[in-house]
Amino acid sequence: MRTRKILAGAFALLVGATVLAAWPSVADRNGPRWAVDDDTRADYGVCRGTDADCYHDWETAFKNDGVDRVLVYSATGVSRHAHLGPRLATGMNPPLTDANVAQQAMRRWGAENGLAVDWTEDVAQLDAPAKLLRYDAVVFLSNSRDILDDAAQTSLMQYVRAGGGFVAVHNTLGAEYHWPYFQGLLGGANFYDHGPSRNGVVEKTSRRDVSVAELPDRFTLKDEFYNLVPFPTGVRVLAEVDPETLEGGGKGFNGHPGHPDEHPVTWCQYYDGGRAWVTSLGHEVSLWRDTAGDEQARLFKSHVVNGLLSSMGKKPFCQA
Repeated sequence: MRTRKILAGAFALLVGATVLAAWPSVADRNGPRWAVDDDTRADYGVCRGTDADCYHDWETAFKNDGVDRVLVYSATGVSRHAHLGPRLATGMNPPLTDANVAQQAMRRWGAENGLAVDWTEDVAQLDAPAKLLRYDAVVFLSNSRDILDDAAQTSLMQYVRAGGGFVAVHNTLGAEYHWPYFQGLLGGANFYDHGPSRNGVVEKTSRRDVSVAELPDRFTLKDEFYNLVPFPTGVRVLAEVDPETLEGGGKGFNGHPGHPDEHPVTWCQYYDGGRAWVTSLGHEVSLWRDTAGDEQARLFKSHVVNGLLSSMGKKPFCQA
């Protein structure tokens, strides 16, 4: 009996090795590459990058219900930015106060563009794919640290794979550090540190993308300009901050020297079937208020709204 088991095991290994040897490498298959043999860029085991072939144009629920619907998720772990205001009660669409400036802005901006906007900080509202597949986009708004449990992670993966739109704003780059799939969704980038909130000159690096089309080529913005480790890879960078214009230089509080050659602040990519638009901007509370005459706030609003609309597929996505 023992000899028979050993022979059977050896045969199984031989068959397996033969199948693997016969199966064409990912690089040799037709269509987009689902793995990258480049140590400078992680692919997270999915199709990602600027090639629209990575998008899944499936007949999912949100594409057929006749409603343009967005979910804003602003749960936080350790740190919480002032523009989020006090933590929200459980459930969907809990009461917002005047201090919940960013959530109020997303609701207001959505309504102005014909979008139905829901909001929550309750992870139980994300615990099944069917709950997310109602939405044309989900906005992760200045989250921090661990804000998803296993059920919500699975739901988000299924949503993205079904062609969902994903938007990450500001401190979401400092969330879910230990979940590689989410890191890939962010473009392979993480928040490391930043200096004080200060003025810098933002430059758009795309001419056609709708999220920057209405912006000047160069404009001044006050923000926390994040130093990123790792650096985003395989994405289309849409806007950068000119490092030479940062007041006080680019060195961060935790010792990062800054990015003297190239300092991206907004980028986009197709990821595992979905669309992902990511910006590190949005720290200042004033950017979320529609204050008459505030040019920085007006430009930031245009940037975020059009990034959201493109992630939904209502406008062209991730243009060079």
